[in-house]
Amino acid sequence: MAEAIERGREGFVHVLVRPRGSGFVYDAAEVETTEADIRFAREAGAGGVVIGALDGEGRVDTAAVARFVAAAEGIEVTFHRAIDTVADPLATVDDFVALGVTRILTSGGASTSVEGVDSLRALAQRVSGRLQVMAGGGVRVEDIPALVAAGVDAVHLSARRAVQGAPSGPGGGADAYDITDPIVVRGAVDALRQARTRHSGRR
Repeated sequence: MAEAIERGREGFVHVLVRPRGSGFVYDAAEVETTEADIRFAREAGAGGVVIGALDGEGRVDTAAVARFVAAAEGIEVTFHRAIDTVADPLATVDDFVALGVTRILTSGGASTSVEGVDSLRALAQRVSGRLQVMAGGGVRVEDIPALVAAGVDAVHLSARRAVQGAPSGPGGGADAYDITDPIVVRGAVDALRQARTRHSGRR
């Protein structure tokens, strides 16, 4: 993150903040840890944080999210794909707006965003510009036109490819590792721009 900021990308880096792996129901200590990490990311120059928390009933933990937004102190806050496990995502929109969440990252509750495109469309209509909807989950460059047509504001994709590293030997882990593929990134940016131009021309 520090390197990205030094290269003039301040505001570009958004940090995923989670106190641990597994589910999204956090106890008091884990909420405090998340708050501390959000403050650290903000002070280090992050442009935003990506967070999420659910209560024991599988609903958005609005009390925890309110604390996370407060800790962010003005940088952007994205609620991540924990939303895809909520029974009625549309019912959460007003809470997110009131809490000051910037955007929702979601696949529309499906395995991939393109499979959840109808739900994404309904969410974008429900949001009606009050916050952003970011499609994420198995997004491919060729999916972007359909997602833009559904009304999403942004897309999230891994844009990665595997490269072969040197043999690590016994106990050294896998030889291959993932890197960001600039060709995929450029293709996604171009597809997004073209889709937005076509979509705006139809209004």
